[in-house]
Amino acid sequence: MASNENKILTKKDINKLAFNSVFLQAGFNYERMQSCGFLAAQLPALKKIYKDDKEGLSAAMTDNLEFINTHPNLVGFLMGLLISMEESHEDRGIIKGLKVALFAPLAGIGDAIFWFTLLPIVAGICSSMAMEGSALGPIIFFLVYLAIFIMRWFWTHLGYNLGVKAVAKITDLSEVLAKAATVLGCTVIGGLIASYVSINVQTEIVVNEAKTVALQADFFDMIFPNILSIGYVFLMYYFLKKKKVSPVVLILATFVLSIVLSFFGIL
Repeated sequence: MASNENKILTKKDINKLAFNSVFLQAGFNYERMQSCGFLAAQLPALKKIYKDDKEGLSAAMTDNLEFINTHPNLVGFLMGLLISMEESHEDRGIIKGLKVALFAPLAGIGDAIFWFTLLPIVAGICSSMAMEGSALGPIIFFLVYLAIFIMRWFWTHLGYNLGVKAVAKITDLSEVLAKAATVLGCTVIGGLIASYVSINVQTEIVVNEAKTVALQADFFDMIFPNILSIGYVFLMYYFLKKKKVSPVVLILATFVLSIVLSFFGIL
């Protein structure tokens, strides 16, 4: 593990990272979701780490511009963890693998805790208080939301400190962890395909007066659930990587194809 004397980042830098995490949604787009804000938040720390290494900075920036969609209130934990890995100059495969493996679970945990539990309950109670004429209602809701915001500093420092403590173990097991992170990352991406890409064929084939076959339920889903979704993702990957087609062109083509097929009742 790197000693304190060899550390580049200070508590002030991690505090700045925590504050910058509020820009996660900046530059949000449907190609790479939160990647622009994710990179912008980490950029000051990355520039300090790779002060005299332009190639290293370029590689780190490129990796952090890849697709990510996680929870804004918990993203500081992931940023802190990854920055600690960058500071220790860990293998890029491990850093990318951890990012891909963690951002989706953090999103699920954050949504369950904040959007679906804590805030709806607090909003319901505070709204009831406000409707009864109590000024405490909006004040309490504001204080709860402020507390959630301030927790960004805690999550960011927690992720950074955990990462620093884990560096020695990661270094010793770098090859194993790189493979494990890659496998876990592929597993997460596979799960995301089923969640983000939905293709449902509405076409039905009439066999006789009493029998019809729904292509989606009775054919595609019986062979392999979500087979069309994963097939379409691999088709886009082929055009993106092999044919070097612009992602914007692929997105527009997907929109046009969806509208045309829906118009004719196929999807």
